[in-house]
Amino acid sequence: MTFKTVLLFVLALFVACMALTLYGKARWNAGTTQLLNRLDAAQIKSAPQFYNAKELEGLPAPVKRYFQSVLKDGQPIITAATMQHTGTFNMSATTQNWKPFTSTQRVITKRPGFDWDARVMMFPGIAAYIHDAYIAGAGQLNAALFGLIPVASVARSSELSKGELMRFFAEAVWYPTALLPSQGVQWQAIDAETAIAILTDGDISLSMRFHFGKDGLVDIFRAEARGRLVNDKMTFAPWEGRFWNYAERSGMRIPLEGEVAWVLPDGNKPYYRGLIVTLNYEFAAPSVERAKP
Repeated sequence: MTFKTVLLFVLALFVACMALTLYGKARWNAGTTQLLNRLDAAQIKSAPQFYNAKELEGLPAPVKRYFQSVLKDGQPIITAATMQHTGTFNMSATTQNWKPFTSTQRVITKRPGFDWDARVMMFPGIAAYIHDAYIAGAGQLNAALFGLIPVASVARSSELSKGELMRFFAEAVWYPTALLPSQGVQWQAIDAETAIAILTDGDISLSMRFHFGKDGLVDIFRAEARGRLVNDKMTFAPWEGRFWNYAERSGMRIPLEGEVAWVLPDGNKPYYRGLIVTLNYEFAAPSVERAKP
């Protein structure tokens, strides 16, 4: 085989990969648009439009301190958020296989829902596209190389849907007005630093433990059993995460960095480490402008 032949073969392979990448991206983006349309269609009107500090009366002490730390009286209620992340994701359920990712996430606070649209770089020039979503009471999780070749897909089930609603609930520290009693969350005291939060959406009801640091901010969340896919089989394990690097956004304090892990018999197994790069809010009060990145 001559050098010219090899060169032509490499060029042809490069062009084919580029064409596959562009076609896959277009196909995936079209599917993403459909998901986001469904997400926005499921949105319902939020009431009240503004946070009133009087609704903190009767809440457990650490929960009251949390809201006093992150919200100001009169804060507009968040109805939606769009954020971009960067970080690393462990693609293996049993070993360490960390890969860099970027993602865009759209969240609707009522009816609870989100779509996490991620690109995980498996190899140079080869990305796995991932949708992790909860829309109108149903969970969805699928991944495809180049946005075309399926590599993972979890059948829709009550367990998957509950797990995705757990994710929405855990991440509500990014859109903290969604944790208020007026937004449907019930709080129960455990001790001076911990409380249980309960959320119901349709037929799904779940509880999650939140731990509050000395600064009053949420630093750890935990659910005692969340569905986990191992070798194409759904198992259950405790699930927890940590948040840090709080900063002010649109008058609220939110964490910009976090890590999520499975709690296994041989120790914690982190699988997500991420940073919020940009964040835009939409509010119930129509006169309130969107937050800038």
